[in-house]
Amino acid sequence: MDKPVLDACCGSRMFWFDREDDRTIFGDNRKEEHTLPDVSSAGGSRQLIIAPDVQLDFRALPFPDDKFHLVVFDPPHLVNNGRNGWLAKKYGKLGADWREDIRGGFAECFRVLKPFGTLIFKWNEHEVKVSELLKLTDAKPLFGNRCGKNAKSHWIVFMKGMGEPDLGSSGSYIP
Repeated sequence: MDKPVLDACCGSRMFWFDREDDRTIFGDNRKEEHTLPDVSSAGGSRQLIIAPDVQLDFRALPFPDDKFHLVVFDPPHLVNNGRNGWLAKKYGKLGADWREDIRGGFAECFRVLKPFGTLIFKWNEHEVKVSELLKLTDAKPLFGNRCGKNAKSHWIVFMKGMGEPDLGSSGSYIP
């Protein structure tokens, strides 16, 4: 698969305009289907399908260094919710060592990025603040944006190999 984009935690590909985008390798550690209750859907439920192109662990990506122009890193953001709840089924769940898992995920995503490649990081602060996540990488974000009903979702953009300057307090991303 010689494609320029990697989604390292694709889940059900919720935010993709084209869930079969032929420029992208969709990866996830899960491959599963669930019927979830949804009062807004006909019949009161909907299918959640997680079907990655490559089943993988974002902490140990099966790709060579400097392969992708763009990597999307949208890891699970739940720590305390039950493993079988609908949120965990929809978004996945982090384990007890979640800090090390995310640190390893950042390292792997940057490893497989080409020099000056772009990393798009998405996080929801439902349980863990984005400021805690940014401590898990030495890379400095370029810019970010909050969104969602309660402004808890963050999209943060990084670029590999910029020669990270000392931004001090005035240049850091403040969620």
